[in-house]
Amino acid sequence: MRSEIRIAGFGGQGVALAGVILGKAMSIYSNYEAVMTQSYGPEARGGASSANLILSDEPIDYPFVLKPDILVALSQEAYALYRPDARKDALLLIDEDLVFPNNGEAPYCIPATRLAEELGRRVVTNVVMVGFFTAVTQLISREAVEKAIADTVRPKTLPLNFKAFEVGFNHPAVQRAAGGQDE
Repeated sequence: MRSEIRIAGFGGQGVALAGVILGKAMSIYSNYEAVMTQSYGPEARGGASSANLILSDEPIDYPFVLKPDILVALSQEAYALYRPDARKDALLLIDEDLVFPNNGEAPYCIPATRLAEELGRRVVTNVVMVGFFTAVTQLISREAVEKAIADTVRPKTLPLNFKAFEVGFNHPAVQRAAGGQDE
């Protein structure tokens, strides 16, 4: 089993932190090999940014994502930039308020930024999406991701981050991934 994952957005959305959390969950708290690389534009905030993960049950011989099986897009610019590189049948997860997919595509949609704002801090948009990713893909366990969150974020922000994870993990759009009806 090998999966190539790209999480993309703009600087300031916590894309790299989302990659670190998922990478830790995969490699430290699950029985997988994982490699993460990141890319970002010259701007500190606002430029294109991506976290690229490879997940495998065997040693990883090449550490760079070439054709993502999964693309998580948190901005329109990231979607436009990285969608052509992803596999045609890639699993797409998007922030439905910020990304408008190509005609004919049926991504899994969540209003991640809006949900984070409703929690009182837009900064946890990335963790809302990590929760959604965990529930939709079922690549790694909820427990592994929660341990990675606890091991990665500042202790004083744990309650908010756990709540953000929960909101993404239990979003109604997850039903579609499990074969249920959209609400």
